[in-house]
Amino acid sequence: MPSAIAIKQIPGKPGSVYYPLEKITIPKPQPKEDQLVITLTAAALNHRDLFIRQHLYPGTAFGIPLLADGVGLVTSTGSSPTAKRWLNKRVILNPGLGWKDSPEGPEDPRGYQILGGTKTNPTGTLAECILCDASEVEEAPEHLSDAEAASFPLAGLTAWRALCVKSGNAVEGRNILVTGIGGGVALFVLQFAVAKGCNVYVTSGSEEKIKRAMELGAKGGVSYKEKGWEKKLHAMLPKERQWVDAIVDGAGGDVVSKGSKLLKAGGVISIYGMTISPKMDFLMGAVLRNIEVRGSTMGSRKEFTDMVNFLKEKKIKPVVSRVVNGLEVETVEKLFDDMKNASQFGKLVVTIDQSAGSSRL
Repeated sequence: MPSAIAIKQIPGKPGSVYYPLEKITIPKPQPKEDQLVITLTAAALNHRDLFIRQHLYPGTAFGIPLLADGVGLVTSTGSSPTAKRWLNKRVILNPGLGWKDSPEGPEDPRGYQILGGTKTNPTGTLAECILCDASEVEEAPEHLSDAEAASFPLAGLTAWRALCVKSGNAVEGRNILVTGIGGGVALFVLQFAVAKGCNVYVTSGSEEKIKRAMELGAKGGVSYKEKGWEKKLHAMLPKERQWVDAIVDGAGGDVVSKGSKLLKAGGVISIYGMTISPKMDFLMGAVLRNIEVRGSTMGSRKEFTDMVNFLKEKKIKPVVSRVVNGLEVETVEKLFDDMKNASQFGKLVVTIDQSAGSSRL
């Protein structure tokens, strides 16, 4: 029987509990007509996986493999020509179901069903294999290793929608502020915006992370721990464009009060998360300047294809912070420790069965 890693239930209240990992067995996949069996070679963590272990994520479930990001080799298919054409190809998985192409949100009345660790979807990528529909994969970019290819589906999709769809400012010459640089989504926003010719500025609590962001193409950055950081960042903006066109934010907190001092009239704050606070003040000053706050979460199947094609075209390589090898509790725990400590710069990846794929990292 194939192995996987899930969470084990113990007593505790949401927010204070931290569910332990456990290795489980899962049924051997039997593909139907239009389905694929993928032998996974790498999977990557996202912040939602940490929230699941803390019971701070909707639909947290036990006995379901964790993680939504994965790459692997198609080793078996159903009988349809559509499925068979994927046999022996290296693929990445669309990290969620129920959202085809609507710009507003998921069309499925059940909502968006993300892979890994919840009741809404019974499968996850922290496993030796996975069963999925042939319509839910893309060929893995040839320029990426297995670890790199596993790194971008969920975070890349979230970044793509937040920047390219919701901000409306992924345009050459525009000034984009990316807050909290270092996490997977923020780094993809940086890389996508730079590839589109934007002037990108960042915030972080770490000078080292700001430095590394500038090596990736950021024009400048400031520490959000510094009082009056918004004034320092304003001084970095080009003389011919002394404003920020859009902020892409994953923290929440005081982003409106600080950001409205930097944004142009009618500027946009595109928010994909609230890691600092689940509440955020919307001030009258922002109203008077026509500032818009737009929520953004993951993205549609169409947006996933658009993102993958752009990544292939521009040969963008995800930033990988750490790779561990082996589908073992002790091994995977090291990655969760990095995430809890916020020590990572980039994605956290576990390689599962490199002999089945073509890892080159």
